[in-house]
Amino acid sequence: MSRFDRYVLSQYLLFFSFFALILVAVFWINRAVVLFDRLIGDGQTAIVFLEFTALTLPNLIRMVLPVAVFASAVWVTNRLQSESELTVLRATGTSPWQMARPALAFGLIAAFMMSALTHFLLPTSISQLALREQEVSRNVTAKLLTEGNFLHPATGVTFYIRKIDTNGTLNDVFLSDRRDPKQTMTYTGAQAFLVRDGDNTHLIMVNGMAQRLDHRTQQLSTTNFSDFSYDISSMAHKSATHKRNIRAIPSWEMMQNREEITLSEGFGLGALAEEFHLRFARALICVAVALIGFSALMVGSHSRFGVWRQALMAFLLLIIVEGLRGVVSEPVRSNPDLWPLIYLPALLGLVVALGLLQLAAHPLPARRQVSQPGISGLKGENQEAGS
Repeated sequence: MSRFDRYVLSQYLLFFSFFALILVAVFWINRAVVLFDRLIGDGQTAIVFLEFTALTLPNLIRMVLPVAVFASAVWVTNRLQSESELTVLRATGTSPWQMARPALAFGLIAAFMMSALTHFLLPTSISQLALREQEVSRNVTAKLLTEGNFLHPATGVTFYIRKIDTNGTLNDVFLSDRRDPKQTMTYTGAQAFLVRDGDNTHLIMVNGMAQRLDHRTQQLSTTNFSDFSYDISSMAHKSATHKRNIRAIPSWEMMQNREEITLSEGFGLGALAEEFHLRFARALICVAVALIGFSALMVGSHSRFGVWRQALMAFLLLIIVEGLRGVVSEPVRSNPDLWPLIYLPALLGLVVALGLLQLAAHPLPARRQVSQPGISGLKGENQEAGS
């Protein structure tokens, strides 16, 4: 690799880091707001929020990485065009195929990063995230022991504690259970205690009242009690038997134990085939979009209006390649033998990029200008005057 190739490659990597950072930050902010409200509202600490955020980053990077590769390729190529660096290379006899070497190397580096994400980091992070979600969902105490706030540990359940003593006594407790569409149960107690019984957790309320509202008859019945036990284990999400996310299954396990996964996890062979081959196709997509971003801007002659037409063409090609990925997924889910279709968008992108490079290396002959009558007549008069 020449010094110029290393220089261009360094520019690709520099602007790729910039665009990836911006895109990840935008997506992260949108998701972090919802995640922060859910975790902090359930009584979790900021450390848990940061841990969950870190575990979601590999999936965010997977989503934005091809877009960052494409944006970097277009941006750097446009800058090289505007500063006439590529024009100088062409004048020295360098072909577009030779100038595409840094873009190809950049695409291969991005493909390696995508492969590391999809085959190793992403399954590990999703598995760890599911494990931590199960631990948090089972930690009913962490959800409920927050004083002065109305908490919603489960859908249709509202819980409130005015004050918590140092010995663990809950004062002035309010619990509203609206999960049954036929009735609403409301419990209030002067004091309450959380008691664990194996895997179950009970809320023992003392000196309180239970109110039952029948929605069909709109009748309200009340009962005073000296002590009352309420099982709050149902507020925790029972996810122990929940099947794994398909993206959390390691690639080697998909390759060796596909039938066992189908029986134990419930995934179809088509879904497993799609996910397995899609992990390799995403790497090829990175190579394709890097070459498309470079080759599209190499087509056409220099113009003082810039390369906005070529940039628009590259963006449209990116949309077509990404849109085609959604089209080929459904047939593979129905018939796993059609797995080669998963690679069709990446191969199409590579073919288009190679075609654009060939067009840039051997442009179509320009249309000959038709001579104007006035100029022809002038030439005829000059010939007569000479004779």
